[in-house]
Amino acid sequence: MKGPYDMRIARRGGTLAAASLVASALLVLSGCAGSASGARPSRLAAEGPLSTQVGGQAGRSAPLPVSSPSPVPAALPGVGARTLAEIPAGARQLVLVSGAGQDSPNAKVTLYRYDDTAGWVPAGPTWQAHNALHGWTDHHHTGDLRSPIGVFTLTDGGGRLPDPGTRLTYDHAPIGFTVNGTGSLGEPLTGAFDYVIAINYNRKPGTSPRDWTRPLGESRGGGIWLHVDHGGPTQGCVSLPRPVMKSLLRTLNPALHPVIVMGDAAALAR
Repeated sequence: MKGPYDMRIARRGGTLAAASLVASALLVLSGCAGSASGARPSRLAAEGPLSTQVGGQAGRSAPLPVSSPSPVPAALPGVGARTLAEIPAGARQLVLVSGAGQDSPNAKVTLYRYDDTAGWVPAGPTWQAHNALHGWTDHHHTGDLRSPIGVFTLTDGGGRLPDPGTRLTYDHAPIGFTVNGTGSLGEPLTGAFDYVIAINYNRKPGTSPRDWTRPLGESRGGGIWLHVDHGGPTQGCVSLPRPVMKSLLRTLNPALHPVIVMGDAAALAR
């Protein structure tokens, strides 16, 4: 399961806390995935301003090592004109998630900043990550176990642990972000939602990641987050090592209008 799929919202002591605010392992697992095929929808339709997704490959992955930063590019490496055109003009921070393949749960993630002279330049190393079990989709639906492809804004964070010092809005909810059970490889999910950043796919920006408002309707999934990696594929989310999640929360700045560009490499190249 990896991330907060259409999270079923966590149950604590057998009592379901506010369906719109309690993130359950099930909903998390279902919201974080994406499937369905078909024509690539406008990313702006998914959350108002933008929308994106990524894919991965099944199988137990090795530990998430860090690689060396890429050379300074004038544009985003591997990203084609169609995807670049979806990035808002005001964005000055960007998280690039490039999936290994359309049906793969493995991806690479790099943080970029915009330089007025050089364009998009790396703001750190490249990290290994997981996405949904079945990879990526242009038309995500609940339970498809695919991550949505697109460009989306990043405005809100939260987690089971206290705010690590982010400038994003942060919902600290020790019970609401508690998740139990196991992922698709049998790995424990405990701690997966210690830190999360909501990806603004089919959600209302400016609210807690646990807010279950679905502008595109419940069938289109939701609860797609960046969250702590648990050692296996997610149900739609993108997961990263705990130190990376903590660092991203501290680095992302609403004044720089951060976005995430996500999808399998072939889709991003269009």
